Amino acid sequence: MKKYVPYTVIYSDDDIVVFNKTSGLLVAGDRYDKDAPRLDLLAEKEFGKLLAVHRIDKDTSGLIVYARNPDAHRNLSMQFENREVTKIYHAIIYGRPSWKEHTVDLPLQPDGDEKHRTVINKRFGKKAVTEFRLLGSCGQFSWIEARPLTGRTHQIRAHLGESKLSIVCDPLYGGNQKPIRLSEIKRNWKGDALEERPLLNRLALHAYQISFVHPSTGEKVTYTAPYWKDMESVRNQFEKIFGVNPLTNSMEEI
Repeated sequence: MKKYVPYTVIYSDDDIVVFNKTSGLLVAGDRYDKDAPRLDLLAEKEFGKLLAVHRIDKDTSGLIVYARNPDAHRNLSMQFENREVTKIYHAIIYGRPSWKEHTVDLPLQPDGDEKHRTVINKRFGKKAVTEFRLLGSCGQFSWIEARPLTGRTHQIRAHLGESKLSIVCDPLYGGNQKPIRLSEIKRNWKGDALEERPLLNRLALHAYQISFVHPSTGEKVTYTAPYWKDMESVRNQFEKIFGVNPLTNSMEEI
């Protein structure tokens, strides 16, 4: 039986590795859970020591880039610091936004409340900007695209709260961990309610696309991460039922 691997390699060379990771996998050390599985350690056997240049949340799936040598690490770190890297995320949210396009420019403070959430704080927060775009609504859910122009912790989730919206299966910011089930979106569903497995039961946020300048060639490169099986199942069913496909409605390649 083939061993399950919680990541795929999108691209690699002597300077960088680009992965598509599953939800639930850390990308670097975590002070709260030092023994949790980590992508950089799992991939070391194949690629050697990997140097982090950015992070995505443990529960977020999708693209993560590592440097493979100090020169590439310096170059990429500066690009992230100078906000020269473009990132696009896709998410499934509860409800329908009142906007088709929306920019949130509100300062964020990490670890800002008793639940250790990132909160909007105009006095003590750091500048944070996120561009949102509605990709399509599907009954009680909607597909959205998010471009964080800054890199604050939980930025997308915190800025969505400004519109009173939350991502599917986000108990921290939405207070709701209810999964997406086919029985709840398909009319005349005839399955067994006791046997039904959710289409998706994890944070529905995916780092979909990233663009930056390659540290050695100087060329602009863009990488795209396909949805993992659970999110792809939702996309497939939503397209059949509601005629909405976020992949065709997405922004043009960056």
